[in-house]
Amino acid sequence: MKRFYKQAAAFPGDAGVSIALDTRPVKTPARAPLTVPTDELAEAIAAEWNAQGEEVDPRAMPLTGLANAAIDRVMPDPEAFAASLSTYAESDLLCYRSEGPQELVRRETEQWDPLIAWARARYAVDFTLATGVMHRPQPPETIARLSEELRARDPFRLAAMSPLVTISGSIVIALALAEGEIRLADAWAAATLDEAWQAEQWGEDALAAQALAARRRDFEAAYRFLTLL
Repeated sequence: MKRFYKQAAAFPGDAGVSIALDTRPVKTPARAPLTVPTDELAEAIAAEWNAQGEEVDPRAMPLTGLANAAIDRVMPDPEAFAASLSTYAESDLLCYRSEGPQELVRRETEQWDPLIAWARARYAVDFTLATGVMHRPQPPETIARLSEELRARDPFRLAAMSPLVTISGSIVIALALAEGEIRLADAWAAATLDEAWQAEQWGEDALAAQALAARRRDFEAAYRFLTLL
């Protein structure tokens, strides 16, 4: 749509901090007030609106999109949203290891084993590791415990966790990043280890690289959203 405002700004709301375009409060796609928990997040969202040119491009406003998702999609039923996200515990990326070559196996062991060890200690759970792509069920206690950890998060943090989990394919990576166990760059490296290996062996495909870059932008935006809460 065409830009119809001059300036976006954050202002105190009834239940947090809201954003206005000139004097008009911003609403979500479901017509709820766009109100977020912190000044930092509200200012960052306002900055996204102020950075728009003559046309407003929602794809260039990932923080706004995540806030909309928190309000419109998560808040109505946080339990159901967390439950849908917890299904990733059944097939976590870190539990499926390559049969070869040996160098790839070594890299997976080096990058993924410390994260599995951290999750085992942090949440008092165990994981079933598998070689190849055949599904191996995880202990029910593990799925229940990780699901409980997700359910404990508020709607805004759940909205941020969603891209971290779905893009990486790993609840363990998302939780380790959210809890400060690993840095953003290390989380991304662990999540895309196999893609990086394939690119090393066969060269980089332009379309695949473009798609990977888009995934990385969404992943980094979700992490930034989390840090602003």
